Amino acid sequence: MKSHLLILLFCLTMLTLPALAQEQQVVVPYTLADRDRAIRTEANMELKFESQQRQLDDIKTLFYWGFGILITLIIFMLGYMIWDRRTALQPALDKATDADAKSTNLIRALREYSKKHADLADILRTHGIL
Repeated sequence: MKSHLLILLFCLTMLTLPALAQEQQVVVPYTLADRDRAIRTEANMELKFESQQRQLDDIKTLFYWGFGILITLIIFMLGYMIWDRRTALQPALDKATDADAKSTNLIRALREYSKKHADLADILRTHGIL
């Protein structure tokens, strides 16, 4: 019973608080000075916004230039790598071609020599050269 009474008292207190708060409110008139101050603040905020917008545009332009230069350097580096690989590979290809020509000449000479020597012809046949 006592707890019900406390709950009821708490609910009544909560219902009367908004009425008390409304009685204490005081209406403050809005003057022309307040209106002028609001207009000046709004103009000042617009100037600051435009300044920040200009700075963001400058930063965006800087990023575009930076990324453009970076991508150009990467493409240049890839081109240089391909050119260098081809240039470095050319002497190795020349040596391989020369070695192939020499081995062809050596096989031709061994075949000619094996016509006179039967034991060399047998060896060449076992290795699939003749």
